Amino acid sequence: MGRWITKDGKRIYIRGKGTGTVVAAAVGLAVAGGGAGAFGGAAGGGGAAEALPGNAAGDVVDSLPGRSLKTRRAEARESAKRGKADEAWSRLKLKELKRVARHEGDCLAAATDRVRDFLVTTPCTSLDRMLLAVGDGHGNAAVISVVRVGFRSAKQAAAFEKVEAIQGSGDVRPLEIAAVLGVAGVRMTGLHYEPRPDGHAMVVAEADTATGHVGGDTLDALADVAAYLPVR
Repeated sequence: MGRWITKDGKRIYIRGKGTGTVVAAAVGLAVAGGGAGAFGGAAGGGGAAEALPGNAAGDVVDSLPGRSLKTRRAEARESAKRGKADEAWSRLKLKELKRVARHEGDCLAAATDRVRDFLVTTPCTSLDRMLLAVGDGHGNAAVISVVRVGFRSAKQAAAFEKVEAIQGSGDVRPLEIAAVLGVAGVRMTGLHYEPRPDGHAMVVAEADTATGHVGGDTLDALADVAAYLPVR
């Protein structure tokens, strides 16, 4: 059973509960080049095409032809749980274009507002952040961010999630998309927000469109799958 919250002025539906490390995955659609692919619609935006080369070859293999998005999402999630990123994206008729991961021990520099105040009194044990881009081989690409915040106990992480979920409470920022991947104009709004418990972990997924068109269900699927991938 989920619940609705308001975060930074936005209504957000949270599915399920979790404890431990907090992981945030955010997805933005960056459309580049021409043609139509897994995301649908025509692609545009030469800058993103230059930042994400290799996404116009039409070489993406659809490993689940004719299947619904619901089935693709479920199969991709299972692949991600096994750490098989390429297989996961092929389930969604996509391929990975770029990936950058950074591992840090201090969360304060990346935190804001009340979330930062919480981390001052309850220090994290690790901060792992990752950006990656996936595309459909026809110029359409999604930029995905994963942020993993570790704590000493599940109780601490659960307390962190309660603070982070409150409207205007701040956040632990993802890596800068423009600086790390060279893709400008992607802004995460928090409209697609889904947490996932993972033992001593809490996974939070966010998804957004940067340019072009992508449905909310697809954004949910991309964030859901990315949240299960190892940050490396």
